[in-house]
Amino acid sequence: MSSKRTSFQERSLLSYLSNTYCYCTSSPSSSSLDLAANLYMSEQHHHEKKTESDQDTSSSSCAETNPSSPYELKLVQVLFRHGARTPLKSIPDVIEAEWVPTLLEPPAHCHINYVVTDLHGGPKPPAPVEDSYRKNTLTGGTFPGQLTTVGMQQLYELGKRLRRKYIEETHFLSSTFSPAEVYVRSTNIVRTIESAKCLVAGLFQQKQKDPVPILTTEAESEILYPNYYGCKLLKILGSHRWAESSTLPDIAADLQSIQSALGIPAHQHVDFILIRDDMVARETHGLPCPAVLDTWRNKVEKRAVDMICHVYEPSKRENLQLCVGPLLHILLSNIDEKVQATSSEPNRKLFLYSAHDTTLIPCLMALGVFDMMWPPYAADLTFELHQHRQTNQSYVKVSYVGQDLLIPGCSGVYCPLEEFKQALSGYTLSSELYKSLCDSTEELSKP
Repeated sequence: MSSKRTSFQERSLLSYLSNTYCYCTSSPSSSSLDLAANLYMSEQHHHEKKTESDQDTSSSSCAETNPSSPYELKLVQVLFRHGARTPLKSIPDVIEAEWVPTLLEPPAHCHINYVVTDLHGGPKPPAPVEDSYRKNTLTGGTFPGQLTTVGMQQLYELGKRLRRKYIEETHFLSSTFSPAEVYVRSTNIVRTIESAKCLVAGLFQQKQKDPVPILTTEAESEILYPNYYGCKLLKILGSHRWAESSTLPDIAADLQSIQSALGIPAHQHVDFILIRDDMVARETHGLPCPAVLDTWRNKVEKRAVDMICHVYEPSKRENLQLCVGPLLHILLSNIDEKVQATSSEPNRKLFLYSAHDTTLIPCLMALGVFDMMWPPYAADLTFELHQHRQTNQSYVKVSYVGQDLLIPGCSGVYCPLEEFKQALSGYTLSSELYKSLCDSTEELSKP
């Protein structure tokens, strides 16, 4: 692992941000749906990471495959981003890409039988975010935000990587999908549902006895992304951050310069997240991109991250709590139920959560390991629960895009469960407390 990443991991999140101040640029629509859609904007070319060469990571590379390892794998939870997709919006007044329907054709090997339900097995809830995409059509005839063939293949490959580790190498999972063993949840958006389907196809190679249940929930109660649609307090905080971003001088100056270089009139609404979203989507699918972006690419990447960092503002605990607190609480609850043997599904071994870049970024911030790089398509954040064979003590190991992470506050890559809980204690929120805070209109008191 690079020295830059190692030194980052050794710092707390707040001390890192004190040295790397995050800016923002511009404000999206004031409506909750438009704000939610803006925060889905995405995509990053893969940034390679070397494996950390300390003793903990060396032992973790063989712990699951070596029967003599002191650690026994008990539970896996994978939070992953959807695959490559059509852009949410096109950069205005530049050469347009043709987003034709053939870019969305599903590969045969990604096909499985599946059913989408609510969290209790009932009918699939309404999907207002997805409905908002269907109100617009991109040049070429497709809708914004749709998973492409490239994206489907990316999730299939992620499924194959998980298969190699958890089925072929460790025999942790059965080779055939079993709903008693595997839980699949997705945001109620077509691209994440299809991403979950493709991952399962790669993981189990289309081996299933019954349709795979993919669970979703209504927009108002979604916790797999920062919910500006359903949390009033978060909407207030988030809207303020977006509005404030347009006044930050460095972002504003760079935005004015790139608008001029692209020939975009000053009255056109554009920001670095929008530009990045369209740019990366085009690059990923081999579609024409304005030549001027070649010289602006690194600046676009940096400013997009600066924007989202400013919006989430991890140095303000209440904001990050409302973004990911309920999700972190569920992840920890799943761990506790396995450790204490209190789960209603005692055979469950794998939780799959199909989500967004705007899920992964605040999670990485809360863990103290956000590296100031936008999560690539199909990025995965994996939480493994292990039990020491001799002491029976529980440990959590976290990896991101296949590389183990040292969480600040943890004594090793294999983090004792109590240390892991303490590291996240400032951000986790029970569903009851989350609802109470969301319904309030006053900011949380600082710790």
